[in-house]
Amino acid sequence: MALGPRLDLRQSQSLVMTPQLQQAIKLLALSNLEIETFIGEALEANPLLEAGQVSREDGGDAPASETPPDPATADDLIREGAGEADAPLDLDPTALDSDRDTGDGDRGDWSANDFAAGAGEAPDLENRSDNATSLAMHLEAQVGSVTGDPQAGFVMRHIIGMLDEAGYLTASLRDLASDLGLPVAEVEQALTLVQMLDPTGVGARSLSECLALQAKEADRYDPCMEVLIENLELVAKGAFAHLRRICGVDEEDLVDMLGELRSYDPRPGLQFGGSTSAAVVPDILLTPSRSGGWDIQLNEDTLPRLVVNRGYYVEVRGGCTSKEARGWLSEKLADANWLIKALDQRQKTILKVAAEIVKQQDGFFRKGVSELRPLTLAKVAEAIEMHESTVSRVTSNKYLHCERGTFELKYFFTSGVGGGADGEGASAEAVKARIKALTDAEDPAKILSDDTLVDMLKAEGFDLARRTVAKYREAIGIGSSVQRRRAKKLAAMG
Repeated sequence: MALGPRLDLRQSQSLVMTPQLQQAIKLLALSNLEIETFIGEALEANPLLEAGQVSREDGGDAPASETPPDPATADDLIREGAGEADAPLDLDPTALDSDRDTGDGDRGDWSANDFAAGAGEAPDLENRSDNATSLAMHLEAQVGSVTGDPQAGFVMRHIIGMLDEAGYLTASLRDLASDLGLPVAEVEQALTLVQMLDPTGVGARSLSECLALQAKEADRYDPCMEVLIENLELVAKGAFAHLRRICGVDEEDLVDMLGELRSYDPRPGLQFGGSTSAAVVPDILLTPSRSGGWDIQLNEDTLPRLVVNRGYYVEVRGGCTSKEARGWLSEKLADANWLIKALDQRQKTILKVAAEIVKQQDGFFRKGVSELRPLTLAKVAEAIEMHESTVSRVTSNKYLHCERGTFELKYFFTSGVGGGADGEGASAEAVKARIKALTDAEDPAKILSDDTLVDMLKAEGFDLARRTVAKYREAIGIGSSVQRRRAKKLAAMG
């Protein structure tokens, strides 16, 4: 074959994402507070846009696409049809994970360059917050390393969300337990796990507890140090002679103990950026409806309304004498209309995803964490006939407020254990409760072994390995079959 230059004509197909599609996907991932900032920039860039206060009663003068949707119940949103022009936004944005060059010719109905020059593309979340990792983000990343129990992890994340910037827990365990519908002992156990995270000292409820945690980590929490930490007010007063007496140490030991104490960090949380909990504002509001269901709506206090100033458009168009000026004005009008429609689709998509989450986790909202069900992004996506990546973006950095508190949407996604015949796993809490019920009801003359428990649970739809049953049995303080047989024999003799 001869080598040389040649011309070939080839035909191929490729998927090109328009600037509008890229922008819509990025808008979907932003929280309401980030949308508020983005809208402020858009208002500065486009003279035809203005912040409107469109109410459902007056209806306003804006077109239908500019009118906010009515609050919808979960059932209404689930029944809503797909494929309509203004249906919730469902995209497969996997191609957007890397930036694309769409070319100057792919401008659609609007000027991407003009829009980027003013409002710009919606920046990534990292660019809208401090570059430093927040305390909450740092702690949440460690949750999986200290517990594999979905419920314990859920409670830990809730506690982390309640920490102040210094890393202290100011809320009472009783209030937290009431919000979550759990025993105080279980919340206290989750707090103990939080206090195992880095930096040492977070999750403390007082300065003494914070320093005690750090002393234990340094293996210096002996009885003398314990007494010293419990009497910090004497340290502040300089009552060293009194401290030597109550600690039972000499002057040299006391100086060493005080030096150790001063090396600890009284505010460990300040090593990181601002706590996420301080800036958390719910994006979605959930309240019980009169019919016994739920009312779901976006938090309009953090979601400014956008309308097109038609009067100003007509006035400016009348003064446009050149073709270039009229073209620029038409582009700005197209930009404004598209942005309003994209925001409306974003609202519908978020509400539809949130409605399915509420439907799947109805037991949690009514009874507490013990009713939390295993849930995956794929399951929600299948139920509402959307792409899994769309659900993933919707649940990122979005918070739902209900009577039990404020929770990030991703917290409602937990893995299941012991999938049964229906293919759905059970929560770890449900498995523990069933094991406890079986052992409590066992015949003292026929103590159930772990193998027997496995068979009984499997008959009820819990497909678990023997070691898993043993792990959950030990986690709830139930002894082995030998220990239970001995304990019940002694109880019968007494």
